[in-house]
Amino acid sequence: MPTARLILRVSCNIIEDMTNIHIGNLSFNTTEEGLRLAFEKFGTVEETRIITDKTTGKSKGFGFVEMADEKQGEKAIKEMDGKMLDGRKIRVSKALAKEQRNDGWQNR
Repeated sequence: MPTARLILRVSCNIIEDMTNIHIGNLSFNTTEEGLRLAFEKFGTVEETRIITDKTTGKSKGFGFVEMADEKQGEKAIKEMDGKMLDGRKIRVSKALAKEQRNDGWQNR
């Protein structure tokens, strides 16, 4: 006789104090290290990512910086928005979670 199995799935929401920052209008010459250096003035940078085209590997002109502390992230956003970086005036804002973005794709 087959035995029944009970599978218990536990979902855990972890509240983080980190701030994920979106940086737009990046120069195609900006590197992840250059992005890190520009934002380290405001606190601990956990990660930098420049989004690249999968085929060519070239920058798409935007990226993300993850700051370790929310207050440091807010200060970085305020201070860096509209500043020049590698010859381009960058746009800096708090990154929206994937489910909050309105990128034109409908829920399927």
